[in-house]
Amino acid sequence: MPDTTKTPQVDIMRSPLGRARGLGAARAGAAHWWAQRLTAIALVPLSLWFICAMIRMIGATRDDVVFWMAGPLPIVLMIVLVIATFHHLQLGLQVVIEDYMHSDVLRIGSTLLIKGISGLLALACIIAVLKLGL
Repeated sequence: MPDTTKTPQVDIMRSPLGRARGLGAARAGAAHWWAQRLTAIALVPLSLWFICAMIRMIGATRDDVVFWMAGPLPIVLMIVLVIATFHHLQLGLQVVIEDYMHSDVLRIGSTLLIKGISGLLALACIIAVLKLGL
């Protein structure tokens, strides 16, 4: 006799492979969503710090900026700002590409291109910060 006390499981929207793997349609969508929200939250105080620091630097010479950047806190915060900015940019563009590109080849190629460009630009900014601060 079947056990009727269990709650029935609804798998209407899952493919047979998805049911076998236990994955939904989005697979890693929650992790992507959380990463985008966390980078956005991190960018708020970092951006405010950067704006305030740059307002204080109005009229400063290059030597003043180099002296300021040589401190441990500004150089670390600048690197964290660069990483968070480019990671948030890449996550957002990836969502746009996945939502609006229907060709698998173009979608995968564009996603890889965006990730590569974002990584290279972040690396260039980090190198510039390190050259200025060290």
